[in-house]
Amino acid sequence: MRTETTCPGCRDGAGFDHAITMAFQPILNIRTGRVFAQEALVRGADGAGAAEVLAHVTEGNRYAFDQICRTTAIALAARLGLAQTDAALSVNFLPNAVYEPKACIRLTLATALRHGLPLDRIIFEFTESESVDTAHLINILRAYKAMGFRTAIDDFGAGYAGLGLLSKFQPDIVKIDMALVQGLDTDRAKRTILRGTLRILDELEITAICEGVETPGEYAVLRDMGVELMQGYLLGRPALASLTHPACPPPVIPPHAWSARGGAACAQAAPGG
Repeated sequence: MRTETTCPGCRDGAGFDHAITMAFQPILNIRTGRVFAQEALVRGADGAGAAEVLAHVTEGNRYAFDQICRTTAIALAARLGLAQTDAALSVNFLPNAVYEPKACIRLTLATALRHGLPLDRIIFEFTESESVDTAHLINILRAYKAMGFRTAIDDFGAGYAGLGLLSKFQPDIVKIDMALVQGLDTDRAKRTILRGTLRILDELEITAICEGVETPGEYAVLRDMGVELMQGYLLGRPALASLTHPACPPPVIPPHAWSARGGAACAQAAPGG
């Protein structure tokens, strides 16, 4: 008996009629100097930004949009050679576009298998700012984790769930919102809050990623706090249909400002993630 790869709600991507592609933004491990993951960010096929694409998403086609984003991200990343590196692929998903995790994941599983991308190299991240039923969300996350995918909370600290969600489910990764990162080198309150957040994540054995790193000052403070995984314009901007491998440390960091923490590893690491 043939196994179906679609579910009635997702309709195999049909119903979203606007052509899309992906831009990829690297997440860098500053200790090893290698790319930890490439985050897939939706763009129009003509290069239009995410906001323009999302303007076409409606209640009626969000299931199809979510599916086509997943499959496009996997297929394009594979074509660009991600599977030949040790970097993961981070894919954003819409919790409200998943009505039954095991049914809605079938097309994703088939796409990953077809392109030779192991499931443990795929990270599903959701934005904490989307208000969604917590029980439904936890059901999705547990199902994905049981299948072998990794899970991540994006924009942590800026949305609905926060610490309450962490008390009920511990994802593999938490991406700390840029609101806590930007300007923290001159903001004592942000540094204090971030230290506390990092301590909680460490005790829960959750990997922390700091996003929105844009200045050498922010980078230096995060490095000295022991943050290994960073993402932001300082390290690499989203690249349309391309995988980039940023330098470590970033060229704008003066050599004398780069401490021994991870510096040698960055200098010696291969550029490919």
